Amino acid sequence: MTAITADTPVNETHAHDEHHDVGFIKKYLWTYDHKMIGLQYLWTALAFLFIGGGLALGVRWQLGFPGATIPIIGNLLPTTVAVDGSIIPGGYNMLVTMHATIMVFFVVMPLLIGAFGNYLIPLQIGAGDMAFPLLNELSYWLYVLSGVILMAAFFVPGGAPGTGWTGYAPLSSVAAYNGTPMGQGLWGIALFVNGLSSIAGATNYVTTIVNMRAPGMKMFRMPLPVWSLFITAILLILAVPVLSAAAAMLFADLNLGTSFFSPQGGGQPLLWQHLFWFFGHPEVYIMILPAMGLTSEILSVFSRKPIFGYKAMVYAMIAIGFLGFIVWGHHMFVSGMNLTLSAAFSVSTMVIAVPSAIKTFNWMGTIWRGSIEFTTAMCFALAFVSMFVIGGLSGIFMASTPVDLFVHHTYFIVAHFHYVLFGGSIFAIFGAIYFWFPKMFGRMLGETLGKWHFFLTFVFFNLTFFPMHNLGLGGMMRRIADPTVYDHLRQLQPLNQLCTIGAMGLGLTTFVFLWNVISSLRNGKKASNNPWNANTLEWTVASPPGHGNFPVTPVVHHGPYEYSVPGIERDFLMQTEKAPDGAQLESH
Repeated sequence: MTAITADTPVNETHAHDEHHDVGFIKKYLWTYDHKMIGLQYLWTALAFLFIGGGLALGVRWQLGFPGATIPIIGNLLPTTVAVDGSIIPGGYNMLVTMHATIMVFFVVMPLLIGAFGNYLIPLQIGAGDMAFPLLNELSYWLYVLSGVILMAAFFVPGGAPGTGWTGYAPLSSVAAYNGTPMGQGLWGIALFVNGLSSIAGATNYVTTIVNMRAPGMKMFRMPLPVWSLFITAILLILAVPVLSAAAAMLFADLNLGTSFFSPQGGGQPLLWQHLFWFFGHPEVYIMILPAMGLTSEILSVFSRKPIFGYKAMVYAMIAIGFLGFIVWGHHMFVSGMNLTLSAAFSVSTMVIAVPSAIKTFNWMGTIWRGSIEFTTAMCFALAFVSMFVIGGLSGIFMASTPVDLFVHHTYFIVAHFHYVLFGGSIFAIFGAIYFWFPKMFGRMLGETLGKWHFFLTFVFFNLTFFPMHNLGLGGMMRRIADPTVYDHLRQLQPLNQLCTIGAMGLGLTTFVFLWNVISSLRNGKKASNNPWNANTLEWTVASPPGHGNFPVTPVVHHGPYEYSVPGIERDFLMQTEKAPDGAQLESH
């Protein structure tokens, strides 16, 4: 619970009433205001969501109806000649590669970390802005530049890379791949520049949280979204440089004659896997930890209860961050690693399920006997928990090396990570947008359209991805363009068509959300300062907040999940009193 006292000093460098008559460029394109930078990330990442989602629909159409022309856009699946002379469906591999790359690096990370991290961190810790405003804006434009470089790969000779989002060597490191190294080289440059953006943003987050908290905002008084973003920023600083180095080495193999990963010159293809997955598994938690923090806040508010086991939640997130760095080998069980090492990675993978289980039980404890209000944000938050549990349970099976040897590179894996990352991250993102939209734009999103958006998304998501478990157990491999050419997969084709129908419905459902956003921005109900009766600092200021966020520097006496008055555990309503000098005093 936070409290702003009336006698706090004015924040002179970021006074609330400081208005600047700036032009369009300085207000919307080159701004130092963390809130506008957060919105820049939001709109850009949503644009990439439609691009990445469109590529996914191309993948599903080919799998559900092999050889059929894609409606409207025609046939994007030309065949190409591989290095060994065989014919491969290059267009299909390109769709798979670019879809996954865009969704991971240009949608989920920028939305959860770039958009909500930038917008919420200063507001929730009582700061006027980020520690390094210029670096903050540079991080956004580096993100945009990396997106432009990646999109350019579609238009170079040979087209975009088709090596999968993991870019496994030696396929990705052979200069003659697909007739040209240009597309793969641009992919590597894009990841390198994107990594610079992530490192710059993460450095800013850590510095801001450590040094710019309001008086009284102790570490264990910080809201869980801030904790989750703080831990995520540390993971980014430690993990992203590894991927950036690997991307630079790959570019050198393709263009400068080196042989880091190419066996023809004495390189080690397995080195790429180690470098990629040393980043890749912390990356899973980089994408899920912020979702956990945002969801925790939503569940607490709409259950009208403080979060159950606040410190246990924090320690669980710290444990997840630490253990995420020692489990990367479970992605490589089929690579021929030493069995003793394989057993060690198997045990560590099972151990990491423990802090995730702690968080799940704490979420259940939060909503247990709460006065639950089923807003659209709450529905998405509850869906996040249930979908994340399904994805997590399938992950435990794959921690066993014998099981993983059978399901590795099958659609069981595709189902697993989509339940974790789409059912997890995207559901949390939608819930967070519905929750913080009033604060960002001063208007409410339509609840009726929101409920339709949730219901249709939930149904079509499960229709798309749950049957993939059966496809994987039936032996359907990943990255095959035509399942019907395999005798043992023909009988599973109806399931593939069901997944494709679900994917098409899921794509169309997004337009319900888009229409809700557009209509609400124009004609939505005006939002009050605190429409949800929430309990963190951002809800004590105007919607949207003015320049500098707070009229006076807040002084915090309690955390948002602490209560000093007996019997109000389920009452989040804020009471406004008049201070002696006429200033507003917010107390809980």
